[in-house]
Amino acid sequence: MRDVTKSKPIGRDEMVGLATLEYERMLDLLESLSDDEWEHQTVCDDWSVRLMVAHLLGAAESNASVRESMRQLIKGVRRARAMGAEIVDGINAVQVDKHGHLSPNELIESMRRIAPRAVAGRRKTPGPVRRIKVPSGAGYNITMGHLADRIYTRDQWLHRIDICAATDRQPELTPEHDGRIVADVVQEWHALHSRPFELILDGPAGGEFYAGTGGSRIETDAVEFCLVLSGRLDKEMELSRPVVF
Repeated sequence: MRDVTKSKPIGRDEMVGLATLEYERMLDLLESLSDDEWEHQTVCDDWSVRLMVAHLLGAAESNASVRESMRQLIKGVRRARAMGAEIVDGINAVQVDKHGHLSPNELIESMRRIAPRAVAGRRKTPGPVRRIKVPSGAGYNITMGHLADRIYTRDQWLHRIDICAATDRQPELTPEHDGRIVADVVQEWHALHSRPFELILDGPAGGEFYAGTGGSRIETDAVEFCLVLSGRLDKEMELSRPVVF
């Protein structure tokens, strides 16, 4: 079992490989979808697969360009106020508004072009910007560096899971890639509740984790664990604590 109190979070250097591979896996998945599957409803309200990818394309553009990131932020704040929602929801809506009309092929080709720039932009985020704190939407603040290194990859990863669920496909999962992303989620989850536990996560993305002694013992599937923490799956789980994705 891995002691999460000794685990290191994903940093900017490790992020590059994880984010690059996650884009590759997402593009492989999208290229396999039929026209009908692009219109399947996802677990996220009001988002078909196509609109979910529109959001992901907008997020990649924001990662690639400071100017575009600021444009989305300014418009997103206004949109959130109009919606009575969190800023992140306003930004998501701005992204979908911009790209929601694109065809599947246009979305794929645009994502393919922007992906390397998105990863490079995250890698080059300046120190002063990395230290800026922003609300996460999950009840705690995070830094821009946290977003760049950990959350943006995690968000796309879980949306890949969402698209697979919407189209009745099995996601490609490996211990080296998906297991590392899940382990990073576990580390953040424990940092938020700080209680002892033993956690047995099944599946290719799983592993065995602990902190302290005498705590709760939790056994579940690795992907299901992330679905619960993200709020996508309403299931009772000890030490359940929202984590940002």
